[in-house]
Amino acid sequence: MYQRVVLVHYHEIGLKGKNRGSFEQRLLANLRFLLGDFPVVDIHRISGRLVVFLKEGCDLALACACEEAIARIPGVARASCGFKCPRTMDDIGRAAIAAAAEAEPFATFKVQARRNHTDFEVDSMQMNRDIGGVLCEAYPEKQVRMKAPDVQVDVEVIQNSAFVYAKSIPGIGGLPVGSSGRVACLLSSGIDSPVALWRMARRGAVCIGVHFSGAPVVSDASEYLVDDIAQVLQETGCILKVHTCALGDYQREISVLAPPPLRVILYRRLMFKATERIARAEHARALVTGESLGQVASQTLANIAATDQAVDMPVLRPLIGTDKQEIIAAAQELGTFEISSQDAPDCCTLFMPRAPETHAKLDAVLEAESAYPVDEWAEALAHDAIVREYASPLSKKRS
Repeated sequence: MYQRVVLVHYHEIGLKGKNRGSFEQRLLANLRFLLGDFPVVDIHRISGRLVVFLKEGCDLALACACEEAIARIPGVARASCGFKCPRTMDDIGRAAIAAAAEAEPFATFKVQARRNHTDFEVDSMQMNRDIGGVLCEAYPEKQVRMKAPDVQVDVEVIQNSAFVYAKSIPGIGGLPVGSSGRVACLLSSGIDSPVALWRMARRGAVCIGVHFSGAPVVSDASEYLVDDIAQVLQETGCILKVHTCALGDYQREISVLAPPPLRVILYRRLMFKATERIARAEHARALVTGESLGQVASQTLANIAATDQAVDMPVLRPLIGTDKQEIIAAAQELGTFEISSQDAPDCCTLFMPRAPETHAKLDAVLEAESAYPVDEWAEALAHDAIVREYASPLSKKRS
């Protein structure tokens, strides 16, 4: 049997021109780190893609598990299980039969061949015909279909060898984590913010989580859920660390004197101020929240503007135009939905007014806020935060 490989395809990275090499190297480094539990021999850049070489004797089940893990890593557009074989038509034909067998069940197929070096005597069109003929003989019950076949058998001939594959699964796309700088993400135990963080990681950002718990006024249960969420995110290198801040006492102070309709705005402004301080210490360039326009009272345009005024850094909202069902679907795909569906008291529900303001006026917010030493509080929250690191290609920390 020929050596098993997983070919890693990317789309967006291929458009990066002169910077393409640095993006490929970043993705390669991420793959090396995140595939540490698989029998990987090496990973090479070959002909506009990455190839993961698996150890001799690796079976199909383990190769498929590796393929699925690769497909979940940001920057990967498609992952394909296949074989590396000698650059002869006989070997390519045998590898094509083996690759097609692992793509069962299928009724129709086509061959898509490509040679990257003209020193190979058979051109792409002739390879299509010849390998197609081999497959027709091996699978007489199957039919060739050029448009929308059940299976496409790909053949790529490079300088010293050939790669043959038929089993492919789509990846999540985007850019490799570590190619777009750092961001500080407000991370609750709810459904929305983990999805917002994940979307930023898919755009290449290194994500630092900042969690505000209701402790010590309520239990620290939300902190454990956030840790569970971070454990899921670290599987694909999407989170570097989490700073956990105990907000409960400050919320209680605000709730005593502040006008009840403005409490939520004041809580969030304090959270933003503390997160901005953490972001600067972590060399992050922006804040990220899981807000969706109009979803709750604090997420109206007026209230968003009143909250953003508390900080100088850009505030990014990757979910701003999505509805709840879309966010739930994304959380299920990510694997955090079940965790986020568990009940746990946190700062978001602590000392909530019955009728929160939906169209806050900045002058009124600033006047109410002036009664409190919010800058001192923000400094204290950032300074006293408990920091937990997670396994990441950027930190070189393994779990």
